[in-house]
Amino acid sequence: MFHKEGFKIILVATFTLAIGVILLENLISVDWLNKLLAFTLLIFYILILQFFRNPKRNTILNDNTVIAPVDGKVVVIEEVFESEYFKDKRIQISIFMSPLNVHVTRYPISGNITFSKYHPGKYLVAWHPKASEENERTTIVIDNNVIGKILYRQIAGAVARRIVNYAKINNQVTQGEDAGFIKFGSRVDLFLPLNAKINVKLNDKVKGGEQVIATL
Repeated sequence: MFHKEGFKIILVATFTLAIGVILLENLISVDWLNKLLAFTLLIFYILILQFFRNPKRNTILNDNTVIAPVDGKVVVIEEVFESEYFKDKRIQISIFMSPLNVHVTRYPISGNITFSKYHPGKYLVAWHPKASEENERTTIVIDNNVIGKILYRQIAGAVARRIVNYAKINNQVTQGEDAGFIKFGSRVDLFLPLNAKINVKLNDKVKGGEQVIATL
């Protein structure tokens, strides 16, 4: 199953692969070179397919838990001052996605979208300390009546150049549902209340839509 954000790119890639193979057969007579180039095109095509995959996830709804919004590796767990919305101290958890990870963003909690804003910006590598404040990004806040407000931020990386965000202000959203997509390498930051019990450690690999990363 593929994410809808990849349909056009997959279609173009399929057409390119077909035309490329035909051209190679007609223009290159050296058999080994023909096969090598055809194999390279096939690998490129497979990488595009795997990047836009959208596996089904079994989310267990729980208003007291925060689930991982994306697949990836936990690269930051620290207390920080969140300056855009809360303007106070929060626990930041950052999850880095390599190009091989699933890049679907899922809502970490259920609730009402109270803030959703796009910021143009730089394309620093996603693990750079200033990426959260200087890169192209979107900031979304979900208000849950049980645990309060959670902020998550989709951040473009050095390769990612397009963030897709489905969260609209006043939308009621459900934990684990599709919240958007970040194309070709990126990171997501979560900002949680200081009383959150963190269930992950640095360098842990997490599974978006299913794994509980914090409880309140």
